[in-house]
Parts: sequence; C-alpha cells; structure tokens
Amino acid sequence: MTDVFQGLKAQLEELEWPSLYMFKFVCPNDNQTVANVIKHFNEVSEVEYKKSKNGKYIGVTVKELMLSADSVISIYKEIAKIKGVISL
Repeated sequence: MTDVFQGLKAQLEELEWPSLYMFKFVCPNDNQTVANVIKHFNEVSEVEYKKSKNGKYIGVTVKELMLSADSVISIYKEIAKIKGVISL
C-alpha cells in the first residue's frame, strides 16, 4: 500500500462503519472515462456532475454507503488505474 493510501486509511478508520462516504473525481470530459468511473459504484448511489468552466473536464461526486475503510480504499485503487482521472 502506498503512503497516500496508508494516510487515508488511518483517517478512514477513525470513522464509524458502515457510513455514507463522498468520493470526488476530476475526469476528462468524455463519456467513456466518466462511465469507467461510475461503473465502480452501485446504481442507487447519488451521483452529481459539474463541468469545468472551459468544458474540458467534469467533476464527478458520488455518495455511497460504504461498509469499511478497506472498501473505500479498494475503489480509490481501481479508479487510480483509469487514465486522466484525479481523485480528490
């Protein structure tokens, strides 16, 4: 596990689980990339989109009920593999 994920995991373990967790990502504004991000979440998750000022990027916010800190880290690791996506 990288240092980035270790620090995040320590912070997450201080929360009570299961918990509603908010993920935020910045993606290139193309349907395929956004779809690749969204497929990691349940269809009942609350998803919001916000285009950047110039329309080149899109912010994706997902609220989902997560069962543990490890489940959150797992999603971040999978999405980190998607080219051009920045996790916030």
